Amino acid sequence: MKIKDDFLKEIGIKISEFRESKKQKQSDLSFLTGIEKSEISRYEQGKINLTMTTLLKFSNALDVHPRDFFDFEFDLSKYQIDGSEI
Repeated sequence: MKIKDDFLKEIGIKISEFRESKKQKQSDLSFLTGIEKSEISRYEQGKINLTMTTLLKFSNALDVHPRDFFDFEFDLSKYQIDGSEI
């Protein structure tokens, strides 16, 4: 698995955790962000790449700082990083 895939999964977990801590359903988050519910699910599963605009929409809707989505342990040493790996 590529580093990007694992990284996106970790961010997706954060989105889900923040949403659940606010007692929101995916449909609630969809309404607040203007992002389709099916896309919310894919973001939470780490299946699609986030843009900065999308990250800011989540940040605003969930009332968290954008940096909070990156507050997780990530062991870069298990990856051989070159241009094709990312």
